[in-house]
Amino acid sequence: MARDTTDQTPVRSTAELAEYLASGCKPKEQFRIGTEHEKFVFFTADNSPVPYFGERSISALLTGMQQKTGWEPIEDGDNIIGLAGPSGAGAISLEPGGQFELSGAPLENLHQTCKESNQHLATLREVAEPLGIRFLGMGGSPKWTLDETPRMPKSRYEIMTRYMPKVGTRGLDMMYRTCTIQVNLDFSSEADMRRKMQVSLKLQALATALFASSPFTDGRPNGLLSWRGDIWRDTDNNRAGLIPFSFAADFGFERYVEWALDVPMYFVVRDGKYHDCTHITFRQFMAGALKGEITDWQPNMGDWTNHLSTLFPDVRLKRFLEMRGADGGPWRRICALPAFWVGLLYDDTALAAAEDLTRDWTVEEVSALRDAVPAQGLATVHRGKPLWDLAREVIAISRAGLAARAHLNGDGVDETVFLSPLDEVLAKKATLAEDMLALYNGRWKGSVEPVFAEYQY
Repeated sequence: MARDTTDQTPVRSTAELAEYLASGCKPKEQFRIGTEHEKFVFFTADNSPVPYFGERSISALLTGMQQKTGWEPIEDGDNIIGLAGPSGAGAISLEPGGQFELSGAPLENLHQTCKESNQHLATLREVAEPLGIRFLGMGGSPKWTLDETPRMPKSRYEIMTRYMPKVGTRGLDMMYRTCTIQVNLDFSSEADMRRKMQVSLKLQALATALFASSPFTDGRPNGLLSWRGDIWRDTDNNRAGLIPFSFAADFGFERYVEWALDVPMYFVVRDGKYHDCTHITFRQFMAGALKGEITDWQPNMGDWTNHLSTLFPDVRLKRFLEMRGADGGPWRRICALPAFWVGLLYDDTALAAAEDLTRDWTVEEVSALRDAVPAQGLATVHRGKPLWDLAREVIAISRAGLAARAHLNGDGVDETVFLSPLDEVLAKKATLAEDMLALYNGRWKGSVEPVFAEYQY
């Protein structure tokens, strides 16, 4: 998240919090696609991580991008920590370990999404190459230890870094050593949100398997295909995972709010200062728990919006839905991930087919998939069949949904072209993680160093 929200509108009731989520409902013709992608930043000379401070640094990248794009700097104290595009045109932000993220603008089709990503990466390379810097597209940091990984000077991350070891064993790895590609998608009503939430939660483990690209840690194989996926199994289970209540037939905005109210907070921002609030829930905040601790102790809508951004279910509900299951990857996958989900969720016939396919899946079955996929990938068995079979069926549904949308580029090509990286996975019967492991055991001769050259932006 590039910038924490400031909205002084007082919060007076939990109903207002549900109304905030419901305000995201919009007509189908106004549905948009917002794609986010993160990448690791490294020096080409020795594949070492890039620090925040210095002439050749993360801060220098941000300053150079600001000069190239004219976007507004976002600062935390005296430090530049991101850039905001004009009129909602997207943002650039930093993850805790310096992972460089583009949060894309809400766009109408995948051709625009892919063009946006390509333009961003081209501009970024112009800034980075004179500094001897490039970017790595995969889901987990393949070489650097946690101690070797730089830390960004962002106040929210300082609070999270102190808190994470109290609530799970993998939170710091999640923060500092993983990257993702995700897509944000709209809904038209509470019922539409429910359908999309339930289908995408059930299929999120399939996305993890299809996009698995984190088989190395600390310079060697880690025994997994998606180390990143495994990390989310014990990061902070109060705020992450499947949120089983969302499988209920009557799930809606109010139920999500009731859950969110009882998740411990991270912070509130007052006059630019971050106050650690990990000792209270938002419900306690509303009941006056910060009275006497800070001057402006009453909650406002900015606090609520920020709190929602600190919840980490596999599919996150804001005024849109965030698909959070996929590892980061090479540039073609930046377009493939949103294509997969847009095809499934934005066409009525495709959504109905995906809903029928997964309708009777239980929370226990989906949880078992989530647990097995990081190690077994598409070989994971579900209802007596490997996920390879399910992947073919789901990708076919997605392809039909994209074709039905009939969004063509200037050459008359529709959005199904962006599924080609997934078609390659199915054709080779190997995920990117398995490709990398084969190279490690073959041409790379037991070294992860070549990954920086072969999977860089």
